[in-house]
Amino acid sequence: MRISGNDMLELIAFTLGDQEFCVEVMSVREIRSWTPATILPHSPGYIRGVINLRGVVLPVMDLSQRLGMAPAEPTQGHVIIVTQIGTQIVGLLVDAVSDILAVPASDVHPAPEVSKTMDRDLIRGMLPMDDRMICFIQLNALTVSIEREAA
Repeated sequence: MRISGNDMLELIAFTLGDQEFCVEVMSVREIRSWTPATILPHSPGYIRGVINLRGVVLPVMDLSQRLGMAPAEPTQGHVIIVTQIGTQIVGLLVDAVSDILAVPASDVHPAPEVSKTMDRDLIRGMLPMDDRMICFIQLNALTVSIEREAA
């Protein structure tokens, strides 16, 4: 999706460890408390498994691990952000939801290239907010990666 500098973005910010990330509100279907997942054999390591979401089998991705950080050790405080990415519904395991933001698209800065192995498709940009920096996640790239690994 192409956005101009005058467009406003509505984002949900969340934490993974001591880092803050965000995704577009329009991609979020709901936020629910952590539910232990049933392991799915032969799935990528960052897929925690699946849960039953009102009769729908929902894959749950450990977003921290997917982004190259330490795997999450889920507690009662963790939440699952249920996202709609194209035709796929995926749960993202995060530490906590921290904020709902409305910001001009022009406030989003390109992510610096710090490593040749960094998957830049996953990062849509960086959002400086007061004394913190929020990483804007490109959700479409998460499912493309799952499909590529499954093939």
